[in-house]
Amino acid sequence: MEFGIGTGTIILAALILLLVWSAIKILPEYERGVIFFLGRFQAVKGPGLILLIPGVQKMVKVSLRTVTMDVPPQEVITRDNVSVRVNAVVYFRVMMPEKAIIAVENFLYATSQLSQTTLRSVCGQAELDELLTERDKINKNIQEILDKQTDPWGIKVGLVEVKAIDLPEEMKRAMAKQAEAEREKRAKVIHAEGEFMAAKQILAAAELMSQNPVSLQLRYLQTLTEIAAEKNSTILFPLPMDLVKPFIKGLKTE
Repeated sequence: MEFGIGTGTIILAALILLLVWSAIKILPEYERGVIFFLGRFQAVKGPGLILLIPGVQKMVKVSLRTVTMDVPPQEVITRDNVSVRVNAVVYFRVMMPEKAIIAVENFLYATSQLSQTTLRSVCGQAELDELLTERDKINKNIQEILDKQTDPWGIKVGLVEVKAIDLPEEMKRAMAKQAEAEREKRAKVIHAEGEFMAAKQILAAAELMSQNPVSLQLRYLQTLTEIAAEKNSTILFPLPMDLVKPFIKGLKTE
């Protein structure tokens, strides 16, 4: 008889310890517990030690850390009718745990779906050049829309970054041809500017030499010397009259 009473006492004590253990919850610094009392919202508790009444109170854990969510590639037709694939990454965190649990069934799934639809909508309203050159503007626009839409869920969207924009092959070839044409145009412009500057320098040199015939004669002789040094052959040049005029005058005076 004593053995039966001892066994019952042990079982009762074990049940009490089990109930006490199930009533004790410990939350880390980055988590909060949304407490429901008989199905009704009661309070948000944590971090640290929390005591619950088993069978009466229920706790749902919510992390307050920033969530990094990848938005899968989306097929988008831009405003100028170009089909592209765009993916992005969204950074958000829960600011009000009770709203994240009560206002929406699954805030992670809801935020993911909303991010996909918003990404398609915003990119579809822009032209291809805007997607490629004004990515910061696109990111800010998506972030503002998501932040406004998720505010009733107690979620703060802090940052959105478009990761990659995949273009069709024919569009890549067309853009490569356009870039090549732009490079050729710049090269021709630079070449023309160089020719123009060289012509101006030659004209200035010609005007300067025309003011002093002796400098023109010296330049003529220098050119003959350069040609003779480069080519081992006989070259006939007409002799300028300005070069021999002093000798002719000298002969006449004699």
